[in-house]
Amino acid sequence: MYPYVRLFMEMRRARRLDPLPVLGTHCSSHRCLPWDLDPWRELNNGRTLTLFDLGRAPLLVRTGMQRICSEKGWGMTVAGSSVRYRRRVVLMERLEMVSRCLGWDGRFFYMEQSLWRKGDCTSHMLLRAATTTGSGIVPPAEVAAALGAGESPPLPDWVQAWIEADALRPWPPAA
Repeated sequence: MYPYVRLFMEMRRARRLDPLPVLGTHCSSHRCLPWDLDPWRELNNGRTLTLFDLGRAPLLVRTGMQRICSEKGWGMTVAGSSVRYRRRVVLMERLEMVSRCLGWDGRFFYMEQSLWRKGDCTSHMLLRAATTTGSGIVPPAEVAAALGAGESPPLPDWVQAWIEADALRPWPPAA
């Protein structure tokens, strides 16, 4: 089940924090709870993605993106992601999450999130997100303008390489 109570608490906390610029960094603390575990008694890979949701949603609140989307009737959706899992996380371990937007291109916003335990990165995610309407994708430049942001900084080389590699992937995949 989706952790709506945790999401509500994170969103409530975010509303009390200072606003951030579009490219600002949101830091949050999380704990690996019993229902986050897989059969091997470690943080489930799917739940890791859900925890990243719990860091990304407050980032959208603090940057004003959630407010703009609500006002304009826009939605926000993840359009792709790549995750590296590097360290085991077990029951009740405390994690610090770092979430930030790296920039955007003509279709997507690119965000980076990482989970840290005592200064050691346990997992890292790159994702692209689209702002949507019933008729399709809202150009990120339009969203950035609504937020009072200028142009996107150049995306890091490793992000650009991911975009190019993902474009080579066949869609739809073979059945």
